[in-house]
This record gives sequence, C-alpha cells and structure tokens, in this order.
Amino acid sequence: MMLLFAVMLTTAAGNTAMQSVMPSIGTALGVNDVWISLAYTWSALLWVICAPFWARRSDQRGRKAMMTLGLMGFIVSMALCGLVMWFGLAGALPVVWTLVLFALFRSLYGWFGSAAPPAVQAYVASRTPRSERTQALSLIASSFGLGTVIGPALAPLMVFPGLGLVGPFVAFALLGVAALFALRLRLPNDEPQFAARGRTYDAPWGASSTDEQASEELVEDVVDEDEEDEPPAPVRSGSKQNMGWWEPRLRPWVIAGLLGGHAHAMILGLTGFLVLDRLGLRSDPAAGTGPVAIVLMCGAAATLLAQWGVIPRFKLGPRAATLAGVLLGGLGAVSMHFAQDLHAISLTYAVASLGFGLFRPGYNAGASLAVTRSEQGEASGIVASITGAAFVFAPALGVFLYNISDWFAFLTVALLCGIVFAMGWRNLTLDEIATKDRAT
Repeated sequence: MMLLFAVMLTTAAGNTAMQSVMPSIGTALGVNDVWISLAYTWSALLWVICAPFWARRSDQRGRKAMMTLGLMGFIVSMALCGLVMWFGLAGALPVVWTLVLFALFRSLYGWFGSAAPPAVQAYVASRTPRSERTQALSLIASSFGLGTVIGPALAPLMVFPGLGLVGPFVAFALLGVAALFALRLRLPNDEPQFAARGRTYDAPWGASSTDEQASEELVEDVVDEDEEDEPPAPVRSGSKQNMGWWEPRLRPWVIAGLLGGHAHAMILGLTGFLVLDRLGLRSDPAAGTGPVAIVLMCGAAATLLAQWGVIPRFKLGPRAATLAGVLLGGLGAVSMHFAQDLHAISLTYAVASLGFGLFRPGYNAGASLAVTRSEQGEASGIVASITGAAFVFAPALGVFLYNISDWFAFLTVALLCGIVFAMGWRNLTLDEIATKDRAT
C-alpha cells in the first residue's frame, strides 16, 4: 500500500505543482489564459482513449507493469515539458512553438501516464470486499489528494536560480525516477487475481505471433476465490466485447462522472487565474506562484478531509458521497464569485474541494461496485477515461467563460452539479444495496 500510495502521490504532486506555476508562466510568456488551458487538451484526449486500453492490458499483463509504464510516461513528460518551457522563458523559442511543443510533450503523460491510475485502482478493487470498497478506494484517492497538497506547497520552493518557474518540472521528474526505482525493486511481481480475459500474443516479430490457437493455450485461468461471492457478469452474445461507457450497469455512474468531472475541471482550470486577477498580480507573475499555491493547498487539504475523515467516519456509501459532494461543490463554486481576498478565495475553494473530494471516490466506488470482480480492470479503465474526458475542454471552457463573466463561469459549474444531484437522486443505486456483501 505504501508503494501504491507513492505512485499516486508522486504523479499528483507533480501535476498540481505544474498547475500552480502555469498561470504565472503563461503571463510571463504573454499568452492568453485560454491557450494555456488548451495546451492540456491533447493530453486529456489521449488519456480518454488510452486509459481503457491500458486497463485491459493490466488484466492480462499485471498491474505492476502498467504502473511502471505510467510512471515512465510521467517522468519523460515532466522533463521534456520543463525543458521546452525553459527555452521559451529564456527567449530561445518563439511563444507559438513553446506552446506547441509543450502540448506535444504533455501528451506523453496522457498516452503512457494513463496506464498507472487504472492499474492501481484495479489492484485495490480486486482485493477488497464490496462492503469495504468505498473506504479502500477513498484511501487510494487520498494519496492523490495528499499529492495535491504537497505539490503546490513545494512548487514555490522549487523555483531554483537558473531554472526559475520550470524548477518544479525538473524536481518532480527526479522524484518520479525515485518512485519508479522503489516500485520496481519492492513491489512483488503480480498476476491478475481473476480469470484472464482475451488472448495473449507474442511480440509482432515472434515466431508464434499469428498462431491464435497457440496463444490461447498460454492464457492461465487464475480465479480469485472471492469471485464466487460476486454476481455473474451478463452473458454477451457472440465474441467477447470490451465494456463500453454505456454499459447499462455503469451508465448512471458514467453520466454522474462526466458532468461532475466537468464541473470540477472548470473550477481547477480557472482558480489560478482568479487568484492573479483578484489579488492584482498580473504585472508580477512570479509573485503569483505563492498565493496560487496557498489556495490550491487549502483545496487539497479539504479534499483530504473528505477522503480521510468524512467518508470513513460516517461510512458514506457511493451514492451518499456522490450526492453530498456535488451539493457542496456547487455551493463552493457560487461562493467563489463573491470572494475578493486571499482568505475568502481559499475558504470558498476549500468548500468546493471538500465537495469534489466526496464526489470523486463516491462515483469511483459506485462504478466498481456495479460490476463483478473479474471486470474491475475494464471498469477502472472507464473511470480513468471519464476523468480524462472532463479535462479535454472543460478547463479551457471554464477560463473562457470566466474571461467573459466570472459569474457565468461559476453559475455553469453550479448548474452541472445540480444536474448530477437531480439525476443521481433518481438513478444511482441505493447504498444499502450496492455495498452489501453478496453470498453465493
């Protein structure tokens, strides 16, 4: 669990550290806020596409291999993004090429980094009973939450002489290398804890790469003994089909995750620019890293409170956590419109983050409980894909609406939260049914 915690912690801290300095970098480059937000779009789109693929691979090849791949994608992406930003801030690259190359290198995280979170979630989900699934996934989610505290806290301290605003990129790339070595050395080689699904193929240049019958004979049917307690998966006619977003058992949770995730992504995307504007720091972007980091830390601390305190203390099920989360998220978004100083912005952002800190593990656990243990890999891939989908256009949309009218942006977030609550109240499975341990 410490190693799994470290994997999620490192990637979360690095990404939020980057997020805390990007508004200042964009201002220093003289780039419109929307273009900074759009630079993440291609990476998020690749995440949507690749996360389910890597999740299915983790079912066949094991979780450790996918975690390794994800960490390597994070390390390479952070290092190259830092390099191109350093050249851009030094004036050695035109601004347009700086953004283009940043988007290209950031896409490596969406492509390969998306392998790690589904593997971690499936690893945990396949080893916990249904009644404890929400708390277990909340604990893993809290590692991401702790990273979002550490990242902004360390980012201002990592603005080293000679590196400037790109210091956090370099520092977290090195921390990622350390986490990768620990993972490879200490995490035991794993095998999927349920029946292997799909076919195992040799390398494309291998002698048996086209021999399907021989490949099928290499598949081992390893069944988790706890699988006997799970309801059978629906039988699908014809050949085995991959689980899709609109799988009937997952559909209510997918809709909740998409709409609520867009609301969360919009808040995350515009908060840094809100801080610079409300505190009058546009003329001194380097001075903005500290206040932005403080606000993000307050939000991350509230997220940890939700996942370490509220969910386990009150034993919230997925439905209760999801509905309570979107209510608090919408309330916090509306309150941010009225916040004018650092204290008020931090407090209202913390309220919104407390809500989304309940919402995200709630719908993660709901999706996990909606399927059988043998389908956890595919379900976690869909959840990761939904998370990525929310970051394709929502951050840029939030900044665009904010530049038109901050009230319009926050009202849109609150409206999305309200829709999730209304639909979830009618369609999400009751907690006493979803979390009940099922006998054979």
